[in-house]
Amino acid sequence: MTESPNQPSSTATAAAASTDGTTDELKPGLKLRHLTMMGLGSAIGAGLFLGTGVGIKAAGPAVLISYLIATFIVVMVMRILGELSAASPSSGSFASYAAEAFGPRIGFTTGWLYWFMLIMVLGAEMTAAGAIMGNWWGVEPWIPALVAVLFFTVVNFAAVRGFGEFEFWFAFIKVAVIVAFLIIGALLVFGLLPGTEFVGTTHIEESGFFPNGFEGVAAGLLAVAFAFGGIEIVTIAAAESEDPTRSISAAVRSVIFRITVFYLGSVLLIILLLPYATIDGANAAADSPFTKVLELANIPGAVMFMEVVIVLALLSAFNAQIYATSRLVYSMAHRGEAPRIFGKLNRNNVPQTAVVLSVVMAFGTVGLQMWNPANLMEFLLNAVGGCLLVIWFLIAASQLRLRPRYEAAGEMPIKVGAFPYTTWLTLALIAGLTLLMLFDDSARQQVIAVAVVVIVLYVLALIFLRPTAKSTATQPE
Repeated sequence: MTESPNQPSSTATAAAASTDGTTDELKPGLKLRHLTMMGLGSAIGAGLFLGTGVGIKAAGPAVLISYLIATFIVVMVMRILGELSAASPSSGSFASYAAEAFGPRIGFTTGWLYWFMLIMVLGAEMTAAGAIMGNWWGVEPWIPALVAVLFFTVVNFAAVRGFGEFEFWFAFIKVAVIVAFLIIGALLVFGLLPGTEFVGTTHIEESGFFPNGFEGVAAGLLAVAFAFGGIEIVTIAAAESEDPTRSISAAVRSVIFRITVFYLGSVLLIILLLPYATIDGANAAADSPFTKVLELANIPGAVMFMEVVIVLALLSAFNAQIYATSRLVYSMAHRGEAPRIFGKLNRNNVPQTAVVLSVVMAFGTVGLQMWNPANLMEFLLNAVGGCLLVIWFLIAASQLRLRPRYEAAGEMPIKVGAFPYTTWLTLALIAGLTLLMLFDDSARQQVIAVAVVVIVLYVLALIFLRPTAKSTATQPE
């Protein structure tokens, strides 16, 4: 029998009790502003500052259509996830809902898949940040990477309120940069800065809106579809907020709106200000479309400024993702889907062992990338792109099964309109994006790689998952 999502769960209480009679429950400590900035900070990373040009190169100005499609999918997934999180806040978030909807094996697979994805992303982010910082100070990249990892380990050992405050200001810097970029870009478009002239749609007229046809829009969609990855972290943090139901509702709405404005606004300004022929992918800050726009405004030191912003973006995302992976493993430990030791809290009510696991694995990934064993890292990183599709699909599928249960148990604080039609549309769009990847030579390997990872995880669930795990599907709030 499903318990009311708005009432304390007896199962949760039992699951929270450790073998020594103590209670290992996460304590409220995050405010609404912490949740909002955490979601924004996780989604604004190097992918925005360095990767935007890849989508524009593929589709031209029509990349706006690619971004609109990707944004619609992400908005729908986040609204669905917000509905579930408001009804039943959980540090396991979508992994908890997948376990409740489809059983512990699917919950196990979902949780560890997202953990794997974030660990791989963490390694890539720290590798990139270490390379930039190492170049600044003339040292080997692993040295600043190690210092940064140790620093963020300490941050994540602290009480969650301290972590939230730190991440708030870290993410605030990135948001402030984006806002400043939007203002400067708008002034450039209208020729309101000294030495500039009205640009308007001149560059779009030169290249045409569809320089590569609708095939370019499809390629652009593949390039930008995963740009919003990380926004899901806001729902993982909901269980440690002071008023989970109200906070998750407000945070999801705020994050969705701001991310949409930041991404679409930035891309629109880049398209208007830079000739299509000059835009490409960027491996360094000097090649970033953002840097080129700032140089148009004659801002001195634009390259160094963007390097600092990119490093801050990488480190902020790293910090938030250490938090997310540790809470996810903590939640799975209480559902019997991870070793019990990861469900223990320290005196600051932080799952310290789970944090150590994330940090060790993240730095191990950094080491693997520096060592670069043949084909291994390429395969693992290829799997990252497709992981989000699986996660998004399972979020929508979980809602189809859980919403009737939650409605029967009591009034839901948030409801996605036109259910179940909007959910089926979301599933159809995700399936269409997967098919698009299968027919694209460069993206096909992502689908194959993530399929292998999912199969391996499900086999592990069959082997190691305790038969009684289903009885603890609800984790402590």
